[in-house]
Amino acid sequence: MIQILHDYWKPFLYSDGFQYTGLVITLWLLVFSISVGFCLSIPLAIARVSPKPWLRAPVWLFTYVFRGTPLYVQLLLFYTGLYSLHVVRDTPALNAFFREGMNCTLLAFTLNTCAYTTEIFAGAIKATPSGEVEAARAYGMSSFTVYRRVILPSALRRALPYYSNEVILMLHATTVAFTATVPDILKIARDANSATYMTFQSFTIAGAFYLVISFALVYLFRRAERRWLAYLQPQSN
Repeated sequence: MIQILHDYWKPFLYSDGFQYTGLVITLWLLVFSISVGFCLSIPLAIARVSPKPWLRAPVWLFTYVFRGTPLYVQLLLFYTGLYSLHVVRDTPALNAFFREGMNCTLLAFTLNTCAYTTEIFAGAIKATPSGEVEAARAYGMSSFTVYRRVILPSALRRALPYYSNEVILMLHATTVAFTATVPDILKIARDANSATYMTFQSFTIAGAFYLVISFALVYLFRRAERRWLAYLQPQSN
């Protein structure tokens, strides 16, 4: 293990001398996908709970497809499936985008986490106490203002514990990025194993990286929950 750390600590952490690798790439995949997925999921969650079928149905179909199929299959479809289509290869913009493994990986990860996050937030919106909404409307708030000032802040706070699980699961899901030749932590571990045949040591190092990142995420979310969900804690006399 000491030999692997000596030879591969740079690729595991940030670079193999030619490109970014390892921890940097894993964190980039995670941060980009959950950030963009979070921003997209809020309007989609509102549409998901809409009483209008023409607005609700497309979002339901989107979440059903991306939650009902494995992320690995989705990545393969984006990385190899779409690029096999003539319309993609013959369109310069699509050809430039889908021939890059990183672009396909980010797209698959973002849409996947967006689907799960949309359902989490939609469930939290549905669970908003009706009294809060009625009180806001009694003050003369418009529907937009009710969502902006009452429903969404309340729903996002209550969804925080469930969303933290999604973020950690998304971290673990980044391990399939090597399929698209993206040099994340697992890809470096596989390279180290191929070069040294030290299977246990190589993947133990990779597992330790994921464990540390997971603990860091749990710590940050627990702090956020203590701050934003303090009003739900039982009050001592």
